[in-house]
Amino acid sequence: MKVLVTGAAGFVGRHLVTHLLEMGDEVVTTDRSSGGPNLLDFDALAILLAEIRPEVVFHLAGQADVARSWNAPTETLRVNAEGTHHVLSAARLARVDRVVTVTSADVYGVVQPDELPLDESAPFRPASPYAVSKAMADLVAQQAYLGHSQDVVRARSFNHFGPGQGDSGVCSALASRIATCESAGADTIAVGNLEARRDFTDVRDVVRAYRLLATKGQAGRAYNVCSGRAVAIAEVLEVLLSLSGRSIRPVDDPALHRPVDLPELRGDPRAIHNDTGWTPTINMTNTLKEVLEDRRLRPSAARTTD
Repeated sequence: MKVLVTGAAGFVGRHLVTHLLEMGDEVVTTDRSSGGPNLLDFDALAILLAEIRPEVVFHLAGQADVARSWNAPTETLRVNAEGTHHVLSAARLARVDRVVTVTSADVYGVVQPDELPLDESAPFRPASPYAVSKAMADLVAQQAYLGHSQDVVRARSFNHFGPGQGDSGVCSALASRIATCESAGADTIAVGNLEARRDFTDVRDVVRAYRLLATKGQAGRAYNVCSGRAVAIAEVLEVLLSLSGRSIRPVDDPALHRPVDLPELRGDPRAIHNDTGWTPTINMTNTLKEVLEDRRLRPSAARTTD
């Protein structure tokens, strides 16, 4: 199939493009870093979609840094919500068969232990500007389906990680600090909240889920993309430290704590499994080994970007 990937130069976008090419798809990419149109420029997006006329659009582009959203809330809201509206509108004009929009499990926000695992019917209670922007984008996509009969599938992704990720991801950020510590001969690293529990999935499993949603997902539906298992950040750090050749001590840094940090976020993946057959297959420890090795090979200046 012929596809367009927005945000193709980002962490997930690069992995998605690789997977699509491996599956034999004809892939066209766009990203601001390579001169692609701004998501807030509807006319430019409409021209791009009209020229390409893809069968499927995977919409990954946006402001993806939760921490940054606290300092740039207006930009985050506009890029993620208004930008999604523009992509969907341009896709309708170009008669695109299906759009897979990628939002986030952060839309579920503040949850109670007895509500876990979260399925797709859970209410939106976003706790950060980023989460609000993704909730708005999710609703924009739902409205496109209900109001315009547009074929849209919404992917609500929980935490994903893997080689090539920037420091906005907790696994990669911890690995980056360990790699820097190793190269500098230091023996401490700064850490934030280690008690938080998150539902982690290897990015290569995640992009496989996105393509399955493009081919087998039900129009108008939202799907959690998750493992169904929560792991404490402390456990992630323990594995990474065990892979290091140095004795490294974690030191709590208040600056690394978020204004609002959810104790646990864990999803129910039954909907995507039932409709597409998807289930994650890549072992977390093996991925953490790859992430740490990736960080050891990358210069420190490159460790802050996705």
